[in-house]
Amino acid sequence: MRTFTRTRNRRFAPFALLASATLLLTACGSGAGSGDGGGGGGTAQAAAGSDAIPTTDVVSAVKKDEAVAKLLPAGVTDLTVAVSVSGQPPGTAYLKDGKTLAGQDVDFADAVAKALGIGLKHESASFEAILPALDSGKYDFGASNFGVTDERRKVIDFVTYINDGQGFATRADSGLKAVTDLRQLCGLNVATGAGTTFEATLEDNRKVCADAGKKAYKVQTYSEQGAIWSSLQQGRSDIVMSTINGLRYAVAHQTGVKFLNEYHRLDVGFAFKKNTALAPAFQAAVNRLIADGTYARILKKWGTTGSAIDTSRISPPEQKN
Repeated sequence: MRTFTRTRNRRFAPFALLASATLLLTACGSGAGSGDGGGGGGTAQAAAGSDAIPTTDVVSAVKKDEAVAKLLPAGVTDLTVAVSVSGQPPGTAYLKDGKTLAGQDVDFADAVAKALGIGLKHESASFEAILPALDSGKYDFGASNFGVTDERRKVIDFVTYINDGQGFATRADSGLKAVTDLRQLCGLNVATGAGTTFEATLEDNRKVCADAGKKAYKVQTYSEQGAIWSSLQQGRSDIVMSTINGLRYAVAHQTGVKFLNEYHRLDVGFAFKKNTALAPAFQAAVNRLIADGTYARILKKWGTTGSAIDTSRISPPEQKN
């Protein structure tokens, strides 16, 4: 396992994009959250009106659980986790020092590491680059709100820790209604994150418009969340498809955008290379956090209690709803 890695400098991009979008445009949502979990119903209403990143310490009190730690493969003392930096809670962002990573995924990864009694090195990477890099051993696991899909399960193992969602948002002055059928998107420009389940869902269902005799929707993908909202606010996109939690946070913290609806649920999990020996230990650690109350405290901190799960699972089948 990797015991030291070099953190790449990707700190400025999300903040620069978000700042420019806020300063040059009318007030808009500043991010859709990192990752692509598909379901849930977490909210951020309690924190509305403040863009400050929550800094409540909900991890340091976690103690090593010997029974859980024994499930680790022999010799594992340090791991490297890859996270994508969206710049918008509850996804991962940098604190004011420009060095410290904070976010729901970071808290869960740190808490699991403490329960296992191991060191953890964080490395930032683009969302779409993380899963392909797991098999090579570049990272030991990824923690960026990865939705568990049947397609991904062919090459990736997951240990679930929340249930998030695919949803839609748009400008506050838009006449668009809740999207319950992708045919409602026909003729529209849809902004979403590159390499996500949102992109896959939209691409896989392109034919619905042709089948209905309508103009196809256009999928516009971006690697940075700030670019997604800039596209929406400038009128280059009509609607955003992203995580339920991220969209609700953006709407709760910014004016000029509105949440439309949740579209599809998926379990979200830590991602590992296929047939990893780490999965049982991580599953036991998540369940330990659920049992001792740490899990609930993390969700409360990030305003995502609606995304809670009862128990962690290893690579469960994709939710069909």
